[in-house]
Amino acid sequence: MPIQHHIDHKRRLIIARAIGEVSARDLFDYQRTVWSCPDVAGFDEIVDMTAAEKIDAPNATTMRELANLSATMEVSVPVGKTAVVAPQQLVFGLGRMYEAYRGLQDGSSKVIRVFRTISEAIAFLGIDGSVLPAQTKEEGAT
Repeated sequence: MPIQHHIDHKRRLIIARAIGEVSARDLFDYQRTVWSCPDVAGFDEIVDMTAAEKIDAPNATTMRELANLSATMEVSVPVGKTAVVAPQQLVFGLGRMYEAYRGLQDGSSKVIRVFRTISEAIAFLGIDGSVLPAQTKEEGAT
């Protein structure tokens, strides 16, 4: 899976990294895999797209569908935050599109922000940068 993740239960944080070529299907698979676990409800999330070498650029409809799926999987309390790290212009633009669509979803209360650097994302989440593992595991990681 091009999107690897690590779940840090102690800090209530999901750390995801996109590596190599990432498709729209990979984004949907990640969303369904990680956020269908009831024990991560309300966790914060950092999605690092820095190592994504190629993005199968989703169109506006796909980004709207992903935002809708994400919002329907969201729990009402507690509400976490998501920080997307996207230094590449295309990925940054897609992230901002996703952020906008999430904000338009009825009942969506999760705060989504897109950043150019990991340090900005870490500051937004209010976490200690040293908690980020050197590598994340694939599906089912804990």
